[in-house]
Amino acid sequence: MRVMILGKATEATENATMPTAEEFAAMEAFNDELEKSGIVLASEGLKPSAAGKRVGFDADGRVSVTDGPFAETKELVAGYQIWEVASIEEAVAWVSRSPVRGGEVEIRPLYSAEDFAGIADPAEQ
Repeated sequence: MRVMILGKATEATENATMPTAEEFAAMEAFNDELEKSGIVLASEGLKPSAAGKRVGFDADGRVSVTDGPFAETKELVAGYQIWEVASIEEAVAWVSRSPVRGGEVEIRPLYSAEDFAGIADPAEQ
């Protein structure tokens, strides 16, 4: 199963505060271990929300654009990874080994073609 690992933003990530050399080394070692395991399909950090925009759509399809920064830091994402794991429990086990301190990581399963059986055109699956 594929899952998305969402590293939640903190005050430090929103202020573009870089990690200490020790924190960076610990995360780099953890990411190296993940890479060697073969589960990582993609991995990126995100710049603070001040560098971003939100695009909204009303019921009629009209577009509104809001410039960052965005208010609720705890609801923002600071980085992501996409993993291929046997189960969500395996993803939890890996995340539990992370050197993240003072933060939160969300794990979300990704949809697969099987989830849309009977809805999507079978020729497109």
